[in-house]
Amino acid sequence: MKPTRAALTVAAAALAPALLLATPALAADTAGTSPTSVAATADTGAVTTPVDEMSDDDVRVAVFRILGIAQQRNDKAVVREASKALDDGSPEALRAFLETGYRLAQAEDDRVAIARILGIAQQRNDKAVVREASKALDDGSPEALRAFLET
Repeated sequence: MKPTRAALTVAAAALAPALLLATPALAADTAGTSPTSVAATADTGAVTTPVDEMSDDDVRVAVFRILGIAQQRNDKAVVREASKALDDGSPEALRAFLETGYRLAQAEDDRVAIARILGIAQQRNDKAVVREASKALDDGSPEALRAFLET
């Protein structure tokens, strides 16, 4: 394994648990129900509350947590959209960010990350990475982009 790839693997392995445990778990309901069935975990990580049932303060805290993690990860689109929602300050804008804005902004940041990976893979002539990165970018769905980066 090349030193750069080894360093990236070690960094990803070290950061993954911290990021997964530190961020609010936001996921769209896969059963095809309304977009308001997005859930955010509480501090305990055990209790989930649908966004439309969260208090305005809980929604604001969830957006601030997402913003903090995005700033650490240098996710520019998520930072931009979370900041825009917080600047607006209305409960509707904050809820809209949690329900749809976060997912779309994260997909934009994922697209940028994959494009960077693709450029490096092309320079190194890593055909498997080029093939899979191209598939993810061609698909374009937030799920395909995230799946490529996670696997």
